Amino acid sequence: MTTTQLKYFIAAATLQSFTKAAEQFFITQTAMTQQIRALEKSVGCPLFDRTTRPITLTPAGDSFLRDAKAILERMEASIVRAREANTGLCGTIRIGYVRGYERSSLSEILRAFHNSYPNVLLSLYRNTTDALSTALVNQELDLIVTWDSTNLAAEDTVGSLILEEARLVAALYPGHSLSGRRSISRKDLKGEKLLYMSPSDSPDSYGDGVVMNLYHEAGFMPDIVFRSSDIESILIMVAAEEGISVLPDYSTRKLTNADNLVFIPMEGKAEVERITACWRRDNQNPVLQRLISHLEKESVSRRR
Repeated sequence: MTTTQLKYFIAAATLQSFTKAAEQFFITQTAMTQQIRALEKSVGCPLFDRTTRPITLTPAGDSFLRDAKAILERMEASIVRAREANTGLCGTIRIGYVRGYERSSLSEILRAFHNSYPNVLLSLYRNTTDALSTALVNQELDLIVTWDSTNLAAEDTVGSLILEEARLVAALYPGHSLSGRRSISRKDLKGEKLLYMSPSDSPDSYGDGVVMNLYHEAGFMPDIVFRSSDIESILIMVAAEEGISVLPDYSTRKLTNADNLVFIPMEGKAEVERITACWRRDNQNPVLQRLISHLEKESVSRRR
């Protein structure tokens, strides 16, 4: 079995014609059929039903087609990785992410990148949004994944990419009067003791302004009894029935055994937290552009 035979087989199966497949590779039909028969001999069973017009795959051929495509894809990926390692695509890239985002799909995205570039060490750092922005500006991090509470993406020196728009959810305890709702509006929070999940340690940040504007549009100012950038502390206080909170769903969607906690979606298109990847445009780390390309592909596929 050779890679050439696999390519011929995939072409013939896709086009349902030995003749058209031969034309695609600029060989004769005889040469094409000889290679296909050699492949079938190697596999040990017929892959095509030649009694039909156009030709079709046998059940064995249909099964083998999926594997043949996977084999070629893995071989091509291996060749790319070997060439990149040979040309020096290795080293470390420093990635910062906002607190709470560890429960998102970030680990899956980075695992896929690691599989493509195994010679690159991904160094991860968890922090508040303002600390992440400062670290990026000071070139202590190569890329950050954050709710851009400092409006860093507006800077000309910074490149950015929206990874997702996470829905906001109300975090309540089961005995709360709103806990039986299917959804909750911002107006429903009037008069509630709110445990405010702040995007940063700095008061009155750009992100705080965005959140306060939602309350302003709802017609009231929130009764904030506690403020923290630590989601875990907020959740413990909600479970202790000290108040309720509004959190991004990425921080709650993977919670198991959430004792005395209920999460209900917030109503409205504005009830989202935009997660953005940011980087310095002048960063010369050779791995950075590959990671950005990877994130762009992931962002597109997840929005489909």
